[in-house]
Amino acid sequence: MSEERLVPCPYCGKETPFVSSNPHRPFCSERCQLLDLGKWSSEKFRIPAEEAPDLNEVNKNPETDSEDTDQESRGRLN
Repeated sequence: MSEERLVPCPYCGKETPFVSSNPHRPFCSERCQLLDLGKWSSEKFRIPAEEAPDLNEVNKNPETDSEDTDQESRGRLN
């Protein structure tokens, strides 16, 4: 017979069985599951990410020769 593993509900902290018969696992109830989902959907919970690069800085690439780029965009290079 396997031992029932108890885990804290991620929302309220109540100890709850982590078993396949719990349709809300790892949450203790549908209420906690929906409250948690609501926080994610309203962006109260967010996964940190790096900021997107500043496009003005990306466009000022010193390695690119602007004259060649201009001619290439106009189709003047062979």
